[in-house]
Amino acid sequence: MGTVTLGVSIAVPEPYGSQLQQLRAGFGDAAAHGIPTHVTLVPPTEVEADRLAAIRAHLAEVARSFPSFAMRLEGTGTFRPLSPVVFVRLAEGVEGCTSLQGRIRDPEGPISRELAFPYHPHVTVAHGISEEAMDRAFTELADYAAGWQCQGFALYEQGSDGVWRKLREYPFGTAATAVPAQSGPASADTAIRRS
Repeated sequence: MGTVTLGVSIAVPEPYGSQLQQLRAGFGDAAAHGIPTHVTLVPPTEVEADRLAAIRAHLAEVARSFPSFAMRLEGTGTFRPLSPVVFVRLAEGVEGCTSLQGRIRDPEGPISRELAFPYHPHVTVAHGISEEAMDRAFTELADYAAGWQCQGFALYEQGSDGVWRKLREYPFGTAATAVPAQSGPASADTAIRRS
């Protein structure tokens, strides 16, 4: 049946998601338009396609029992020199994301995965581009801030074209059946772009 490459993440809602995606593209990151703006819960993971039903059921069960929580982005950070990444920092919601990803990656569950580095929730805004462009991303977004109430997460699949597409959304506190992915803006509460 073959394999699929999956990822689980919290989408950054509109208008912030598109704003950050456009900024990422403007810094010269060619991957910007193939990766929706997000906070990773499970990084790209190759699984047998016949495990997809069990993974979906597991994600629905995790979402059903998880409460919504506040998330706030503020300022920038980097993983350089270890990894060529500049990101917007998660100033609020770290505990919620950490707990959620731990439940999703439960060693007894269908999407158990070891991480190469300790989990650090963030929103990537530049990856694998020139040092000068990463410096610009780090500086230009240093005063960026946005906040919202996280109401769920989503399952994505990477296509053969390298583009990540949403397969299903998993709202918190709902019955074990998740909702299909929908196009359209997500709700967002607050945003501030400080000068």
